[in-house]
Amino acid sequence: MTPQFPDRLWGSRTNLLSRAANRFAATKPGSLLIRTLTPLDRAVLERTDARYTVLGPIGAPVILLTTIGRKSGQPRTQPLLYVHDGDTLYVVGSNFGQARHPAWTANLLANPEATVAIAGERIPVTATLVPDTDKEAIFARFVEITGAYAAYRDRTTRDLRIFALRRA
Repeated sequence: MTPQFPDRLWGSRTNLLSRAANRFAATKPGSLLIRTLTPLDRAVLERTDARYTVLGPIGAPVILLTTIGRKSGQPRTQPLLYVHDGDTLYVVGSNFGQARHPAWTANLLANPEATVAIAGERIPVTATLVPDTDKEAIFARFVEITGAYAAYRDRTTRDLRIFALRRA
């Protein structure tokens, strides 16, 4: 049996601040603010091995995903919300509803070997694209985390890529 991924969630997704933040995140200005905060969040996550995140007080489950750049061959690290499913983590390439897929998804398609930092651990993983038949159920779990994902999907015509991450 594959060991389960650790889980580190702090804050609450049901408090007033979290509910307001989730509504704001679904707006275009909210998405812009989150994209602007991403470098700060990446720095906090890197310094704490993903124990803490800027979004932690609102109960956002965030990991650091490090892929290998498909063109550069260099490590590329991105903070991402995830759905925890025991021995599998799911991540979605929403890119805040922008027209293009996020670069990390193309990196995983080119090389599925990556590293996840979660709850103070760095864990090698292998990514697989979630089949279309399973995507809707998994995407619904992202919408449970924050309704902003529904807004992101409505903003774009592209098919959002969802990956399953499992220990390598």
